[in-house]
Formats: sequence, C-alpha cells, structure tokens
Amino acid sequence: MKIAIPFESKHVAILAFPFGTHAGPLLGMVLRIAAEYPDVRFSFFSTRASNAKTSALNKGNIHIYNVHDGFPEGHVPRHPMEAIGKFIYAMPGNFRNAIDEVVAETGVNITCLITDAFYWFGAEMAKEFDCKWVPLWTAGPHSVLVHIETDLIRERVSSKSSNDVCDDPSIDFLTGLSGVKVSDLPEGVVRDIENPMATMLHRMGTTLSQATVVAMNSFTDVHPVIADVLKSKFKMLLNVGPFTLTTPQHHVPDEEHCLEWLKQHKKESVVYVSFGSIITPPPHELFALAEALEECKFPFIWAFSGNREKQLPKGFLERTKKQGKIVAWAPQNEILQHPSVGVCVTHCGWNSILECMVGGIPMICRPFFGDQKLNNKMLEHEWGIGVGIENGAFTKENTLRALELTMSSEKGRVMRHKVLGLRECALKAIEPQGSSMKDFTTLINIVTS
Repeated sequence: MKIAIPFESKHVAILAFPFGTHAGPLLGMVLRIAAEYPDVRFSFFSTRASNAKTSALNKGNIHIYNVHDGFPEGHVPRHPMEAIGKFIYAMPGNFRNAIDEVVAETGVNITCLITDAFYWFGAEMAKEFDCKWVPLWTAGPHSVLVHIETDLIRERVSSKSSNDVCDDPSIDFLTGLSGVKVSDLPEGVVRDIENPMATMLHRMGTTLSQATVVAMNSFTDVHPVIADVLKSKFKMLLNVGPFTLTTPQHHVPDEEHCLEWLKQHKKESVVYVSFGSIITPPPHELFALAEALEECKFPFIWAFSGNREKQLPKGFLERTKKQGKIVAWAPQNEILQHPSVGVCVTHCGWNSILECMVGGIPMICRPFFGDQKLNNKMLEHEWGIGVGIENGAFTKENTLRALELTMSSEKGRVMRHKVLGLRECALKAIEPQGSSMKDFTTLINIVTS
C-alpha cells in the first residue's frame, strides 16, 4: 500500500475518450497545467490501447491508469464502432472503479474532474466527489452548439418536414448557423439517433450547462457570434486554443526529410494531402485523387499510411517521383507553416482545420463522418477559406477543378487572404494579454484551486 505524498493535497482526475484524436489534445492541455503546478497530482484514465501511445509521459505529477475497454481479455474488435459501442456500455462504471482504486491507493480525494466533453456522467460524478467538473470540447464551437440544441433541432426539423416538401431543411433558426442544412449535421443529431454515440452526444448536450466551466480547443475570433451564444448557455466558457499554439505538441520526426524537400519549391506551390490517422478514402477515390495530382503538375506531399503499390494507380509512384513525395508519416504542423505549401487536401477534422488556420493555408475538403461535414460548411460558407469537393467524393475532374480554384485563381487568393486573417487572430489570442492566454490562466486557476 503506497503512502500518500504529503504535498499532494490536490488531485485532478482526467477521463479521456480513447478513440480518434480525443485523448491527445486532452493530455496536451493537462501537460501544460501540470507543468505549472508540480504539487498537484494528475491521474489520467484511458484504455490500455490508448495509454500505450502516451505511457512515456507517466512521470512527475502525471500518472497514467488503464480502465476496462468493455471487452473480455484478448478480444479483438471486428470494427471500430464495435469497440466504441462496448466502451460506452462499460461507462461510467469502468472509470469509477479505476478512480476509487487510485483514491484508496494514494489517500488523496478528487478535487477536480477533467473529462472529454462526451462524458455526460461527469456532472453526477463531480457531485458525488464534491469537486469541480471541467469538460473539454475538442472540436469547434459550431458543432457543440448543434449538440446542445439537438432537442430543438429535432422538434423544428420534424415540424418543417411535415409542412414542407424539402427533404433537407435548413437549421437557420439557430444563431450563427445560417445556411446549414440537416445533411450537414453530424450523424445522430436528426438521423440514426438510436446508436450508442448518438445517445452519448445527446446526453452530453443536456448536461454541459452543469459544468463548472467548459473548455474548448478554439479561439474567440473563430466565430464570435456562436461564442457569445455558448457563453449564455454555460456557466463559463473558456477558449483555450488553438492547442497547436497553447499546449505541448507531440513531435513527429521528419524521417523522410519533407521539410528539406519543401525548401526546393516555390512559395505557395505545393499541395499537401492528409486525411489524418484514421481515415482512408475508398479505392476509387484514391485513384481519382492520384490521377488529378499527377495531371495538375503541382508538386505534392501525400501523407499516406496504406499500401502504395496496391492502392494507388499502376505506375503512379514512378511517374510522379520527381513531382511528389509520398510518406507514411509527416510533421504536419511544420509542413503547414512552411511558405512553400499552397493548399491542404483534408478530411476536415477540427485539429487539421486549426493547424491550417495557424499556418495560413486554404483547404480542399472531403469530409467523411462526425462533425466533418459541418466543419466543411463553415469553412466554405462562413469563413471562405476553402472549398468542398463537389458532391462529396473525389473524382479526377472535380479534384482538378478544386486544385485549380485554390492554387491558381483569384478566388484562391481571396481564400488565402482570409485564412491569413484568421492566422493573425490566432496569434493575437496567444499573446500574453490575448484572449486564449487569459482564458488558459483562468482554467489553470480553476483546476488547481
């Protein structure tokens, strides 16, 4: 039995969502707070598989613990959604059991609960622990607004559908979401509402107002109107991003010398292609994208972790070896801030969008699931800093048009001007007296007091 360390009178429990790119940003935020308060104990809870990627950080005042993933020992999920469903079914008991064990081991009660915003049960758990609840929303302000207004959206859309021939009604009754339609919304808001993810997000939307403070990986000038709406919905909203500038970042080594390769190219001449660590477009779209890249003649870097020989067109690698560079992993932050990059072809995940904003890079978007379609809508119609792929899927022709639009047209130059404006807002937000820095200081004080 370990004896509690006397100076650790504060104990912060962090509950991560172990799928997608959720755990990393949450841990990054905690790393910054923990560095400033070495006398506070931080206990980070996630699954064994998720923690395996962060176990090297189990040092100092941050302690990593495993929670049950919902499967019998040795079971391998057949599909990612199976893993997510089982994990959601195991909550919150898996977290509560792990926390109780750590409290018993250390003798230090929980004084603050930081969770992924998905975890609606944080409200009740914080009451039981008599502590603060600080959920982190890792996506954009527009998407969390949709989730907290899900009941209203369902009611109004149902009414519209019964009185209107339109199969895709707008939700322009929500401030800041003019022009957004039902088809732009994440799954589970209006359609497919019975699955575990949809149920979890709906419950989240109804409980976030109980949080001590809601932290968000964003900055106020991303969408000031929606920021004001959210402030009226929550006890306190703190914009503490973009995390690429405000928290410690995991360094991806440039083993394939992407940055050196970029130095050989003209300003704003290179196309960077990445769909994150989870998504691979379907085979026919990979072919179409490859054919468009080859024909457009723009130099390109493609972060592609699949089987290049099998998944890309025959002869493509040989024909484009001088034009392009295909790598398994790329230092995305550094690439997007390099002056040679002209556009990013992306899945429209929020982390990637923020990195493009910070880099001042316009985007070509091919959204797949979750908040990505809504992100695409905002990016194209609200901020004017990119273009969505026509009809939502790559063809050779529509990809060529998008590349030409962003790289060679006046519209593309306007997009770059607008995204550079957002870059300036992000940089201003992280100045010593900037809005994100002030909010981060407030967050640290709340978590550690």
